[in-house]
Amino acid sequence: MKASDHKARFASGKVVLLLLTLLSACLVVHARGATAVVVPGYNDKYSTFVKQLEGADTNVNYKEFRNAFLQSEQFTTAAKQQTELSALRKQIHQLMKTSQYPDTIDVANKMLSIDYTDMEAHKILRQSYKSLADTANEKKHHDIEFGLLNSIVKNGDGKSCQTAWPVVQITEEYFILEMIGAKLLKQSLNNAGGLCDKMEVQTKEGNKTYYFEVSRVLQGYNKQGIK
Repeated sequence: MKASDHKARFASGKVVLLLLTLLSACLVVHARGATAVVVPGYNDKYSTFVKQLEGADTNVNYKEFRNAFLQSEQFTTAAKQQTELSALRKQIHQLMKTSQYPDTIDVANKMLSIDYTDMEAHKILRQSYKSLADTANEKKHHDIEFGLLNSIVKNGDGKSCQTAWPVVQITEEYFILEMIGAKLLKQSLNNAGGLCDKMEVQTKEGNKTYYFEVSRVLQGYNKQGIK
């Protein structure tokens, strides 16, 4: 092969690399230009938490944060937006399948504008920013996702109603089951030693049972007027 051919191929390779670099940069810029999370304007504890976390200060008490959401005006507002939130969740799953990261980030931010404690939205943002090589935002949503998760699973072992994992929303139960690779077989309410959801599941290691303490879930239902 002639030296001129080597030079031509080398130059062509540099052009391709440059184009890929520019494409990656454009995706990150597009992602950063996505719809911003709307911080609630209720001037309550939950709103303060959201403002702090959205500003990338992730050193908070996540148990207090989740409970603050339950007590907030935004919780009442979010209850009226469940149809919209379900539609956004369905949309984001489709976007993830086709790796449409900027649009995925846009939808996730809309979900967090409704409920900033939504662990699935933070998980998807973490994964999307990782794919876009945006390490700062990847870390931010990693810290929030696992801060929320650990505020539940590190407050009990889930093996009995007495040591159940304390949740404030049913979505937290299903997120945890998904994270541990458990497929729900049967759910029932158990009050032997507390007020718990008894979740009988199938895992790779066989069938297991996990318990979630749900007294605050029922408190939330009462606040929404659900009996």
